[in-house]
Amino acid sequence: MDDLDKPLGQNPSPERRLPLGRFAARGLAALLGGALSVFVIWAALVRDPLGGEPRAEAPVAPVETAEAAKAAPQAAPAERAAAETPPPGTQTVTIIDGTSGKRQDVVIAASSETRQSGGDPRLLEQSRHGPIPRIAADGARPSDVYARKPPAGKPNPDGPQIAIVVGGLGISATTTAGALSKLPAAVTLAFTPYGSDLGTLVSQAREKGHEVLLQVPMEPHDYPDNDPGPQTLLSSLSADQNIDRLHWLFSRMQGYVGVTNFMGARFTASDHALAPVMRDLSKRGLIYVDDGSSPRSQAGQIAGATKLPYVRAEVIVDAVPSAVEIDNALARLEALARGRGIVVGYSSALPASIDRIAKWAKAAQGRGITLVPVTAAAVRARSS
Repeated sequence: MDDLDKPLGQNPSPERRLPLGRFAARGLAALLGGALSVFVIWAALVRDPLGGEPRAEAPVAPVETAEAAKAAPQAAPAERAAAETPPPGTQTVTIIDGTSGKRQDVVIAASSETRQSGGDPRLLEQSRHGPIPRIAADGARPSDVYARKPPAGKPNPDGPQIAIVVGGLGISATTTAGALSKLPAAVTLAFTPYGSDLGTLVSQAREKGHEVLLQVPMEPHDYPDNDPGPQTLLSSLSADQNIDRLHWLFSRMQGYVGVTNFMGARFTASDHALAPVMRDLSKRGLIYVDDGSSPRSQAGQIAGATKLPYVRAEVIVDAVPSAVEIDNALARLEALARGRGIVVGYSSALPASIDRIAKWAKAAQGRGITLVPVTAAAVRARSS
């Protein structure tokens, strides 16, 4: 019978049904089930060395030369990209500013290059890292021998005195040259341990009459997102490990009267971590200058217990790096000096900071202010 002649609602005869769709679905399910079983057995028995590991490819660019690294803050990206491969024996490190996110690549010169700094042989002892400061057999101390001699006929010796420390030198050749050419000799210069040819730069600074400090990288609160660089003193390390790092930093240059912290809010707040470092500074005849950036620093209390000459900066001159605010900070220093007799200010080596400090210093003497090196303030602190 033809299908058109069948009554509605009745099923077709068995011989006319064609369940091809159902057979295809069952076949596909069987194939997928078999494939899944094979995969599970393979995954259990076979160890794929690349299974689950992310992969990335990145081009490797040549590292900067020492000269390019020193000029990094001023150099344009295209200029830095064209830098040549550094000489053998150098090391490229990255300093990360956690506040701004800025990354600065610095080339550390070979150790033998940095040690030609003209230090007094009496004041040096050999360590596994090279020569480091010490008190001489005759009792001479680096903080005294390398201190700037006061000029004859110092004006207004009992009047207000201000010591200014300018830090961050030694990496940028342009910035360092600007500081050496513009700042008066009484300004104390602080050098980072990562610059190239530090010995020559320190010698030039001392020949111009500047006292010199070594900046010691110390652990900030947000380390390692905020990274002062290699050989940073860390609160998580043992005292022996931190002293060994300190001696590496000592060996980078010679001729300095003492050290100042570079960052270090977490480290200087830990008396357990800081005390061994301060004791080592004391026994080597150095001074310690706190840059004033951390209100929780324990340096003052520990320095008193270890008889270490110590001074703390009262004003950060370029906390706001504009000409107006720098001038205001210098005015605050003057007001404090008139009330206390002697105070210390700290500044970074920004070109604007150097220019404003140089201009201020020329006029300060006419207002009865005497600009003094930082040892003058540290000696006063020790004697009181």
